[in-house]
Amino acid sequence: MKEERNKTWLRKLVLIALCLTLTVVSVPCPAQAAASDSKLEVTFLDLGQADAALIQCDGHSMLIDGGNAADSSKMYTVMKNRKITELDYVIGTHAHEDHIGGLAGALNYASVKTAYAPVTTCDSKAFQNFRKAVEKHGVSLTVPQKDETFSLGSAECKILAVNSESDTNNTSIVLRITFGDTSFLFTGDAERETEQAILSGKQDIQSTVLKVGHHGSESSTGYLWLREVMPKYAVISVGKDNSYGHPTDEVLSRLRDAEVTTFRTDMQGDISCVSDGKTVEFTVSRNKDADVFASVGSNSTQRAAENNATEPAAKSESVGQNYVLNTNTKKFHIPTCRSVKQMKDKNKKDFCGSREEVIAKGYSPCKICNP
Repeated sequence: MKEERNKTWLRKLVLIALCLTLTVVSVPCPAQAAASDSKLEVTFLDLGQADAALIQCDGHSMLIDGGNAADSSKMYTVMKNRKITELDYVIGTHAHEDHIGGLAGALNYASVKTAYAPVTTCDSKAFQNFRKAVEKHGVSLTVPQKDETFSLGSAECKILAVNSESDTNNTSIVLRITFGDTSFLFTGDAERETEQAILSGKQDIQSTVLKVGHHGSESSTGYLWLREVMPKYAVISVGKDNSYGHPTDEVLSRLRDAEVTTFRTDMQGDISCVSDGKTVEFTVSRNKDADVFASVGSNSTQRAAENNATEPAAKSESVGQNYVLNTNTKKFHIPTCRSVKQMKDKNKKDFCGSREEVIAKGYSPCKICNP
């Protein structure tokens, strides 16, 4: 009996030793090894007083905005030079021409799988050309949902905001991209109202790199926003000697006080950064030692006030405002009106234009939101 018990214990010891041996000789998972070689590259293109950023990861590409209509040829060339024949995603953050005007040029070279915008219709020529370019590839322009997530290679993307307010700037799609331990926050022309809406939602917005909102307008990138984002780096897409006073002294001071390493397209041209999932390295096409805070203390605030720090009235009218039409009741609403949530999809229609244009189409303003 004793001999039988000894044999049983011996068999157990042999099995334990075998398991330990298998553990020691186990090899890393191939997927993990591949992920360690992955890179995320972001290029902020110098298009003057306009926005465009190209994101590439694991052979996949996404374009966020595309500058003015006059930048179409440059956007075409960027796609051609990088041999990008297909874009996984194109995002027009909002309907202003300086963000969506040149996307048609990019789409003349590259096809697109998914195209996002905060609205699907707008009576501006730039927006209509953008939509036609998307539809040419058999794709419908769609409005993403807040908190929607999707992947770009091994990078993870999340929509933090869309159509937060009726003002066109605040309809901007705000997107956060996470890659390993690094993250990138793209804000379009979102202003304080959208920033506050995101902050109120208690979302994770801490980001390694911040694309500064609205070209450095005083109405964006507030102290509370910066405190929560806590960026190590910031990029301002802005035109040299622009008439709006961008970037304003206030925003530059906030970035400087927060000790954020800042880059500017007006001084440094195209700005590229590459993440390995742990760190982010920047390169610029010129003037790498530029004093990006040099204009602090200048009269940019005064110039911004004189120009209202917004697009000129003529451009604003050509782009219009965003409304939601009820084709059944013939009422029109601002996108955040509570009546919009109760509206049946078959009766809902997005419209971008002036208030007078909506009324001329036979619609009357909602008495709740008073658009």
